[in-house]
Amino acid sequence: MTTLAQTLYLDSEFGIPLDVPRVGSTLENPFVYDSVARELKAMAERGLIEIVAEHQRQVSSDQLIDNLRFRRLR
Repeated sequence: MTTLAQTLYLDSEFGIPLDVPRVGSTLENPFVYDSVARELKAMAERGLIEIVAEHQRQVSSDQLIDNLRFRRLR
């Protein structure tokens, strides 16, 4: 079983920046989006992708990632 982050990674093209989509998907929920973005950041730490852009915002007492763009390296 693959996660949403793994699916985004596998569906991306090498070297082409990809915005993690929000509208019209399960990622419209800010907490789900943040979770997927954090999993992608973990993939970046392993050298699979490079984070090109990231934006965070305050939601209640939580700092959530609400926009992420990455580029597949491997």
